[in-house]
Amino acid sequence: MLKPIHFVSPDEAVKVIKSGDHVHLSAVASAPQCLIQAMCRRGRAGEFRDVHVHHLHTEGPAPYASEEFHGIFQLDSFFVGANVRKDTQSGYADYIPIFLSETQRLYRCGAVPCNVAMIQVSPPDKHGYVSLGTSVDASLGAIEMADHVIAVINKYVPRSFGQAMIPMSKIDTFVQDDQPLIEAHFAQPNEIEARIGRNCAELIEDGATLQMGIGAIPNAVLSQLMGHKNLGIHTEMFADGVLPLVEAGVINGEAKHIDTGKIVSTFLMGSQRVYDFIDDNPGVLMMDVGYTNDPYVISKNDRVTAINSALQVDLTGQVCADSLGTKFYSGVGGQIDFVYGASLSKGGKAIIAMPSMTNKGVSKIAPVLNPGAGVVTTRNHIHWFVTEHGAVDLYGKTLQERARLIISVADPSAQEELDRAAFERFGSHHHYVKSYMKK
Repeated sequence: MLKPIHFVSPDEAVKVIKSGDHVHLSAVASAPQCLIQAMCRRGRAGEFRDVHVHHLHTEGPAPYASEEFHGIFQLDSFFVGANVRKDTQSGYADYIPIFLSETQRLYRCGAVPCNVAMIQVSPPDKHGYVSLGTSVDASLGAIEMADHVIAVINKYVPRSFGQAMIPMSKIDTFVQDDQPLIEAHFAQPNEIEARIGRNCAELIEDGATLQMGIGAIPNAVLSQLMGHKNLGIHTEMFADGVLPLVEAGVINGEAKHIDTGKIVSTFLMGSQRVYDFIDDNPGVLMMDVGYTNDPYVISKNDRVTAINSALQVDLTGQVCADSLGTKFYSGVGGQIDFVYGASLSKGGKAIIAMPSMTNKGVSKIAPVLNPGAGVVTTRNHIHWFVTEHGAVDLYGKTLQERARLIISVADPSAQEELDRAAFERFGSHHHYVKSYMKK
């Protein structure tokens, strides 16, 4: 028999936080909103100062990052999400540059202390296990290292398997708060995104193991895969786009060498359909980010095809994905983990896919990256590069060959200027675009 759980109020639970503490929050849809609000009430009341908050990106409000709490809370996030972007860019919050795979290691090796871990979990099963549900990420490392673990038990948190299941004995304080998880809905791909999706889908072979980032392009790729066979998923996150492929038997994981037949992820972001899909589903393993994003684990499957996006790419193949010039926009995330893992995989393909132009009509392919732009995937890591104008393989290509290939998938309106820049930079008797233009 399980002992009845002793619940306390959110305000009571957060009394353990004291000045100078480091607090971990579970991420994405699993951010414990009632504890965040209670923590901020204590902050407003002047009960502590200099509390450091850490998390991957979260959905929902993040008031602790704002100017109001300057000197009370200091957000040092592992990824800059949309809800803290303005505060991070204006200096009220900060960012720790880190590969997603190593976010858990920051806690486990002690580089970032963890005094209090605040998480959200499912109700316990008859064996006394609760599930971290939609978000395992770096929370396991935080739970292991924390002095004090506060868990919100929420009936809407799905019971996911893998490393998401933890015994209640790991938790010090329980709060009850049943509120539906925040959903993420993605717009239908526009025409450009659909073309990028088709160009990526053509590179995906039967039996491939897929990793997709987030947003319109991954959804556009997935929508093109109904004719494929025996696809697998080993990713950091997935959303609604995989569900029709699972239902149709296209994604079955049968060709995977490790976790055969299973979908592997560390967090998810999607509609209620996705949360329902993982609930009590032994076909989905929600794992520690140190496992999902380890390049050597990733590479154990064959034909790993990783599709990630970029903000800007230069003529040598340097990929900026975390900042717009000097302004931090997102973070490194798992891009390099999967680019490298896919590159090491037998028959694997690492793909960087992006529209050739911004919404404002500026070429995202540039002679050089904007001053201050962060190189996330280096020119040594890049393999496939895809825009709506085609797909080119840059692996093993010289600087001059790369420039020609990259220009060939740029927007036609930008090609002449890029051509001139390539000629001035690399000099050569070759005509850049003219000889390599794709008809």
